[in-house]
Amino acid sequence: MTRRVVLFDIDNTLLYTGGAGSHAMALAFDRLYGVPDGFAGIEFSGRTDRFILQSGLVTHGVAGDVAEHLDRFTEAYYGLLPDSIEHREGHLMPGFPELLHTLRDAGAILGLATGNFSRAADIKLAAFGIADYFEGGGFGETSIERKDVVADAIREVANGTDPGNIVVIGDTPHDITSALDNGAVGIGVATGTYSTADLAASGANLVFEDFADYEAAAARLLGC
Repeated sequence: MTRRVVLFDIDNTLLYTGGAGSHAMALAFDRLYGVPDGFAGIEFSGRTDRFILQSGLVTHGVAGDVAEHLDRFTEAYYGLLPDSIEHREGHLMPGFPELLHTLRDAGAILGLATGNFSRAADIKLAAFGIADYFEGGGFGETSIERKDVVADAIREVANGTDPGNIVVIGDTPHDITSALDNGAVGIGVATGTYSTADLAASGANLVFEDFADYEAAAARLLGC
């Protein structure tokens, strides 16, 4: 029997940091380029961190390609993120970690398809005690396009599993469309800023309000 592969977004899907990531990114940008609130007006929801950084650099006329700034920026950001998380009232989303435990016990392979830079993902997951559930994934430093991140996650985690048996779960239309672009099953959860109607309209194969009823959710995810 083929094992189900379930790839999760992080922010507003697995957990809420209270804006710690965007705050730490803004502090890092100010420290390096002298621009306070350098990501104001830039879309974060569903975007990759590489996209966000590139948008900030372009908006403020910072010379050089994003690749030239990536190492320097991420070093500053990673240093600021743990303190930013500590000073905000974040929490796991409803149904976690129970849903992860139930899926894993049922034999599912769990991974990440997140716009977060990889070490930022590790920092966030560790802060909320769920880092050990995941077997790798795709991360936000690799591309400005989320579909590329999902493709990376599939290569890293799925081990040749047919795309129709790969589930991508997220809270934004970008999560859904990037799943569908890779032939995977797109699952929406309305624990972010988008409604169930928004997620359904983006083409989601299945939509949840949340995962508070984690046993019922696991059964549907494993059978969809």
